[in-house]
Amino acid sequence: MAAAEQSHACTTQILVVGGGPVGLLLAGELRLAGAEVVLLERRDAPTTESRATTLHARTMEILDARGLLGPLGAPPREPRGHFGGIPLDLTLPGPYAGQWKVPQTRTEELLEEWARSLGADIRRGHELATLTVREDHIEAEAAAPAGPVRVRAGYVVACDGEDSTVRRLTGVGFPGHGARRELLRADLAGIDIPDRRFERLAGGLAVSARRGDGVTRVMVHEFGAAPRHRTTAPDFDEIADAWGRVTGEDITGGTPLWLNSFGDESRQLTHYRHGRLLFAGDAAHRQPPIGGQALNLGLQDAANLGWKLAAAARGWAPPGLLDSYHTERHEVGRRVLANIETQSGLLFGGVESEPLRALFGELLPLDGVRTHLAGMISGVDIRYGFDGTGDHPLLGARLPQAALVTDEGPATTFALLRAGRGILLDLTGGGNTGLLNAAAPWADRVRPVTALLAEPAAQELPPGTGAALVRPDGHVVWAAHGRAADSAGSVAALHRWFGEPAADATPAAR
Repeated sequence: MAAAEQSHACTTQILVVGGGPVGLLLAGELRLAGAEVVLLERRDAPTTESRATTLHARTMEILDARGLLGPLGAPPREPRGHFGGIPLDLTLPGPYAGQWKVPQTRTEELLEEWARSLGADIRRGHELATLTVREDHIEAEAAAPAGPVRVRAGYVVACDGEDSTVRRLTGVGFPGHGARRELLRADLAGIDIPDRRFERLAGGLAVSARRGDGVTRVMVHEFGAAPRHRTTAPDFDEIADAWGRVTGEDITGGTPLWLNSFGDESRQLTHYRHGRLLFAGDAAHRQPPIGGQALNLGLQDAANLGWKLAAAARGWAPPGLLDSYHTERHEVGRRVLANIETQSGLLFGGVESEPLRALFGELLPLDGVRTHLAGMISGVDIRYGFDGTGDHPLLGARLPQAALVTDEGPATTFALLRAGRGILLDLTGGGNTGLLNAAAPWADRVRPVTALLAEPAAQELPPGTGAALVRPDGHVVWAAHGRAADSAGSVAALHRWFGEPAADATPAAR
């Protein structure tokens, strides 16, 4: 190999392809967990298009658990969302209920700054050209401004969107169905039209919302119109014509800042893991961005995968840990795609959908229905199935928000996760030293914390919870009531999720 070519080659533990929100969060998660990561992004500069603007409660909890809400500031919150265009109150227990309005440009900026601060090697202007999967590594080549770049990686994660280059190069199947209906979207300056929230008119569906900066986002669907096969964004004239036919309003005098369309295509990979090759976000599942769920689903994929893949790359992952990414997230994705498919029928259906819309309109105000759908859309109801590890109500669920008093001062359950390690939480204030001592050999991966609830009456934690073992992504893998928690159960869970202790680990390591 020539010297010039040598200068454009590198080796890393993990290669992430795609620098959107999912790839950037994953890069940060990997670095937080101590893995080497190179990220390749074909765009040479951050996006200026704010496609997705909604963060749901579970995503906000994940950002809190990484200390990212402070830099995010105070985005607007809307307690109300929708299900298929029918208003839905998203209020649930927890500090982040509702929808938080954050432009995707800001989300990407925040996540890129965080990932770079942790040492992620992010390379813009690098477009993946080839990918070769070997038995013990993967080789990739990307076109870059200074010439081809070759990367040798232990693992590759495709975070490169619904038209994934990694999928195309590797021939991984993407079953599902193509678009049957289409929504046209535009951000326009210089227009003054009424705000509309999923207004159904004789000819179609219209949505318009004027932002604080004076820009108005319009969205329009004509009932019965077939989707077009597109390789580029729609023309402004096409959107303006459709808007005029549906609403009777003339928006041709506006200045288009962003033009976009999406169909109701629905696809999901059969497997999220193919040996050393993994998929996350829209590269793993394709769905219309109804209710903001697509972005949040992808970000939550990254949070689930990051610590597991880092453990595999660093050599301490127990058997089955990396496979649990597919097991857990594929089922979550299937469920989200199913609810989006239902919403798509309610939202884009013409007069034939009205009886079903009327029925949902009667059901959604019922509290059991409302909380079920709000939990599903916000992601806070996700519970992973862990066989044979107990029946505590927290098991498999995310650790909810709680205010604590620890040996080091006031804290919250989310703040305890900011180092990206697991937590063994003793909620008896130090009453179970045997439990904490048993966990000491895993001190490089799991932080023992003794605490008391600061405000027991105001907590979401199940009453009487005495201890819990929490993964770095915030999900509880073992929990027990009161002071009598048996350390044997926690040790079994530590082996299952955090592998064998380091060879030089001793109780003194705590």
